Amino acid sequence: MLEDLSEEEEKFVLAIDKDEMPKHVAIIMDGNGRWAKKRGLPRIAGHEAGIKLAGKISQAASQLGIQVLTLYAFSTENWARPKPEVSALMRFLKGYLKSEASELMANGVVLRGIGRLGDLPKYVQRELARVTQKTRDNKGLILNLALSYGGRAEIIDAIRKLVPEIIEGKHELQELDEAFFEGYLYTAGLPFPDLLIRTGGEMRVSNFLLWQLAYTEIWATPIYWPDFKRADLLRAIVDYQKRERRFGKIVGD
Repeated sequence: MLEDLSEEEEKFVLAIDKDEMPKHVAIIMDGNGRWAKKRGLPRIAGHEAGIKLAGKISQAASQLGIQVLTLYAFSTENWARPKPEVSALMRFLKGYLKSEASELMANGVVLRGIGRLGDLPKYVQRELARVTQKTRDNKGLILNLALSYGGRAEIIDAIRKLVPEIIEGKHELQELDEAFFEGYLYTAGLPFPDLLIRTGGEMRVSNFLLWQLAYTEIWATPIYWPDFKRADLLRAIVDYQKRERRFGKIVGD
């Protein structure tokens, strides 16, 4: 469990049922730009603060025993942002990967990148590949960084992998069902998210894990991502554990 708890954190920890922890938590880390604007800072200052926070929240998730954490770091649509902002984001991303590698190893975290990773600058691809390789045999939390990621793009990419195999006779069309198709997604082999956290106050999924979020519980907060704290993660988990997950079925009377 977590160390050096504040009074607020301790209250939430005591309310958490350790046997009902979400296996997979996904986070849309929104509000970096608005956080910076509110403080009279350039947008990139918000992104820098947000990337630093990602490491702290990943560490907390690992200590809580969460199995998978997926962070929406950079979408396919984000490439349309001003070039200086995108360039700064890429530099911050490389810096995060370089600085966090030892911490990931210390916590037994497995790092994975999901998305159209080939669209990333070569220097980011190299650093991501290095840390991915370094952490691949760890046994703890699986940390997915969604980079150049789009939910629609993921489904299209899965189809692009699957159709040639059907044409070549490796599979019969009759084999295709939901479970079979899921093996071609970026998240193949991982449980679907139990809990989606969205910061920044918006109420949409923003092209994130469109297939995987079908029955995910959603917890939204107006807090901008750089202001998100461990206590907020704990609060979201406590709220999640109070919900009745029916998956389309009728439970009870």
